[in-house]
Amino acid sequence: MQLSTKHLLGIKELEPADISLILQTAAQFKEVLQRPIKKVPSLRDITIVNLFYENSTRTRISFELAEKRLSADTINFSASGSSVSKGETLLDTVNNILSMKVDMVVMRHSASGAPHFLAKHLPNTGIINAGDGINEHPTQALLDAFSIMEKTGGLEGKKVVLIGDIMHSRVALSNIYLLKKMGAEVMVAGPPTLIPKHIREALGVEVSYNVGEALRWCDVANVLRIQLERQNQVLFSSLREYNLAFGISRRLLDSIKKDIVIMHPGPINRGVEIDSDVADGRESIILQQVENGVAVRMAVLYLLAGKKSEAS
Repeated sequence: MQLSTKHLLGIKELEPADISLILQTAAQFKEVLQRPIKKVPSLRDITIVNLFYENSTRTRISFELAEKRLSADTINFSASGSSVSKGETLLDTVNNILSMKVDMVVMRHSASGAPHFLAKHLPNTGIINAGDGINEHPTQALLDAFSIMEKTGGLEGKKVVLIGDIMHSRVALSNIYLLKKMGAEVMVAGPPTLIPKHIREALGVEVSYNVGEALRWCDVANVLRIQLERQNQVLFSSLREYNLAFGISRRLLDSIKKDIVIMHPGPINRGVEIDSDVADGRESIILQQVENGVAVRMAVLYLLAGKKSEAS
């Protein structure tokens, strides 16, 4: 089986069959990662550039590790130490890199649509979106879905709530697209200032401004980081007030009296959107998400490389 696309620009462009194929392939690669020798030669002849214009820890390390596990050759690019700081344009940067015969580009950028721009100008190179502005973060949604399936047995019919800064979260948008395509019910919850006004009509999700109500409704709660760096105005009074009104605490969870799976894409603001005894508690699968990220990104790289080699 093959993906219907040669790029991974967002979940919005994927078919449900593409999502299923990626998740099935990820399950196979997770088995590989449990072996004493975790490396396979699947992408031995493929060269991949990790093009990160924004700071990243988990996503960048996860992609690098996935590439190494697949035996790909990798080049790591950081905007802060490159000619970008001298005024070089995005397209010039990439054209210079591709003149070195690169097969795939993994890209994170602060501008929404930057990977789509690359894909338009570089149609024969596989482009993977590792997060673009406040648009999408497709591999995070895929690893979140994989983690939910692993924990609960499936996605169809599951009730998943995304809690926190929905307005500025590319993780939220990718999760909503994926979960809706795969038959899950989705709710967003948080303060009114952090939830887009017409999200219910635009994306078909439920909306709640009461975290307790949202937790009583859901099977899975994916808690999102407050993205202060993307907010150009004050959207709530203080982090302390946010924690009291919308933070996930042990006392709140215990009051719900039901089992809820707790997730977080990271990095965690402990004591703000989630308390430490919840992030590290029995309900949490946050570390499993990190582990599953490598398998999911191995699957994406492998499938896109296969599609590219057939097309060429």
